[in-house]
Amino acid sequence: MKPQEITLYSGGARGTEETFGELAEKHGLAEVNFTFDGHHIQRTKHTQRLSTEELEKGTVSMEEVSKRLHRDLSTRPWMRQILQSIWHQVNTAYQVFVVGAIQGDGTVTGGTGWAAELAKMFNRPLHVFDQEKGHWFTWRQNTWVEEIPVIAHYKICGTGTRHLNAAGKKAIEELFARSFPA
Repeated sequence: MKPQEITLYSGGARGTEETFGELAEKHGLAEVNFTFDGHHIQRTKHTQRLSTEELEKGTVSMEEVSKRLHRDLSTRPWMRQILQSIWHQVNTAYQVFVVGAIQGDGTVTGGTGWAAELAKMFNRPLHVFDQEKGHWFTWRQNTWVEEIPVIAHYKICGTGTRHLNAAGKKAIEELFARSFPA
């Protein structure tokens, strides 16, 4: 695949999403950053502002989120819209890349974990770079398998922690370099 045939769907937040966007631009991918009124993002290029009605398409009960992530995110009032926006990112993509940390229960930390859970539910190829372990993992047959991924679909989601460390940034850079060699 040629980079110009691929679209990155993300959220434009500082850290992982900002880095995915910068690399998408550098390599010639199209980019869509989903946002909504009141959402403060770092990467403001190629934004698609979601209306209240569009956000509602990604609504799920906070009880379901808590059940799947094994933690309660309902105490943060702004979290519902973030999770709805993440739904648009994952629902639109065919392959999902996440940077964060895989916990002992198989979930990924933070709100980013919702992107990973949605990818599992939607049966999307899911790849997580675990910043603590320093390795890529792919979700396969209900377990994490260490595997180095490449971008292999025309619509991808790139999301993850706002606290991107040097290893996480390098992992994203290497993902693009592997996927689009000069």
